[in-house]
Amino acid sequence: MAQLTEEQKKTVAQWTAEGASLNEVQDRLKREFDITLTYLDARLLILELGLKIQEKKQPEEPKPEPPPAQAPQQAAGPGDEEYPEELTEAEAELLQDEALPADGGASTLTVSLDAITVPGTMVSGKVTFSDGKTGGWYVDQFGRLGLQPPEPGYQPPPTDIPAFQRELDRLLRQRGY
Repeated sequence: MAQLTEEQKKTVAQWTAEGASLNEVQDRLKREFDITLTYLDARLLILELGLKIQEKKQPEEPKPEPPPAQAPQQAAGPGDEEYPEELTEAEAELLQDEALPADGGASTLTVSLDAITVPGTMVSGKVTFSDGKTGGWYVDQFGRLGLQPPEPGYQPPPTDIPAFQRELDRLLRQRGY
């Protein structure tokens, strides 16, 4: 540890009395006296001199105002969704594109959960797209959705993507995820 003269010790004591932090003392020792100390050495020096580093008070952040009183809302049921009732123009257009198949039957997109989750994922399952191809899907520990295509380079039909997302959301909410 560096040996300080009495004058240097008094100067360090003055810095701490003025409210200098340990980092500031360390920096000023280097700058003004050309004494290089590690953080630990600077801390030991302060202890050896019997000085106390004064903690600077952080300015208090203003407390956020409580939101204005709102009318009580009904409890959401398991099937209720937290989406606005009004559709944007783009969403309405997508829904029109996803209309029932020409034969009037129901959509052939199906989504299921795996009984045993794939290792390294939070939840996983299978999806069968409208073209009959079946792939895997998963949600990792960061909440990212991933798809495992049935074959390299496979792209599901564009209208199946929003339908898959909605069906997956519904299925996961239903199962408590």
